[in-house]
Amino acid sequence: MTPNSRLSKFAAAMVIARRDFVAILFSRAFLFFLLGPLFPIIVGGLAGGIGSQVKQEVSNPELAVLMASADSERLLEAHRALGPQLGGSLPPLALLDDPIDTDPQAILAEKRSNIAAIVSGTLAEPVLTAPEDQLERMRGRVALLAATALGNTPSEFPEVQTTSVVTSGASELSGRIVTAQAGQMLLFLLTMLLAGMVLSNLVEEKANKIIEILAAAIPMDAVFFGKLFAMLGVSFVGIAVWGLVVGGIFSLAGFDLSQFPEPAVGWPMFIVLGIAYFAMGYLLLGSLFLAIGSLATTVREVQTLSMPVTMLQLLVFFAASFAVADQGSTFEWAAVIIPFSSPFAMLARGALQEGLMQHGIALLWQGFAVAVFVKAGATLFRKRVMKSGGAGKATRRGLFSRRAKAA
Repeated sequence: MTPNSRLSKFAAAMVIARRDFVAILFSRAFLFFLLGPLFPIIVGGLAGGIGSQVKQEVSNPELAVLMASADSERLLEAHRALGPQLGGSLPPLALLDDPIDTDPQAILAEKRSNIAAIVSGTLAEPVLTAPEDQLERMRGRVALLAATALGNTPSEFPEVQTTSVVTSGASELSGRIVTAQAGQMLLFLLTMLLAGMVLSNLVEEKANKIIEILAAAIPMDAVFFGKLFAMLGVSFVGIAVWGLVVGGIFSLAGFDLSQFPEPAVGWPMFIVLGIAYFAMGYLLLGSLFLAIGSLATTVREVQTLSMPVTMLQLLVFFAASFAVADQGSTFEWAAVIIPFSSPFAMLARGALQEGLMQHGIALLWQGFAVAVFVKAGATLFRKRVMKSGGAGKATRRGLFSRRAKAA
């Protein structure tokens, strides 16, 4: 290559990518970037633990008993006898100390503890008092308890022999749907967390006039590609660190992939597809965000644009999630074909459907869409921001013209 020759677009993009990647990777802010997801994880873990405890306390409301002591004891014995057979389907019993002539409606009006219904009267003629939604839930259980207390049901139950199988068609399909939804959720969270950084990528360089130097030296679409690949590389470094931390925690806790529902293509290929579709989803959204962010002149404008960008990500995710439940439908095919939702929809297909040919075609289609969006974004940037229309284009013709004049 002669000293006056220009770099190819690929080489120029790699130069920009290496420059941005090194600048971000060795900055002090990158450490805070790696620590950032730990805070929502800690908060989410605490909130989940508290929510689970609260749900456990209120999800199984109590059935209060307002009867004579003899009837209450017989009802309690029936509950103990049926409990091992029916498990958690029987509501917990709470024996009330109130006089038996107390109005159950007055007790419920006091909103005591976790009492959802009150059974009063006698075992032969029980009376159930509860809100409308609890009446349907409690009526059959109260009748079963009362009949058992009166001796009108079997007092002994035969031992049921059980045979366990590894899986069934229904359980396998259900497990694969869970894997598909979990994969989509993880892909969405990573993309939402990492792709937003691209919005403000060009603001500082535009303010410092660095972008004009880059645009005069190399094609503008090479600048866009370089910045996208740099941010993608930074994202992979972050994902690798987070993955090692989470994997270490899971290993210490005794979890492995065999305990989760296996996808249709198998775990190794599903992980490979997850990496590939994350890269494509990041580049697709990143190309759009880079074009939008390149039109902003201040950080305030970038912050203003972040809300509609987040809404766009949510719409894409919800569309792809809805398509999981209706495989092969027109809506699901639309989610597969539309570039922005295609990575999410195809990752779900990897969990639900066997075969790899469709994934190769999808990745080629998504790569083509990335190239089109980057080219369109670079063209828009040249015409709307650089104000020249020719910035970033090859200047060989001008160089040859100057040589001809000198000769």
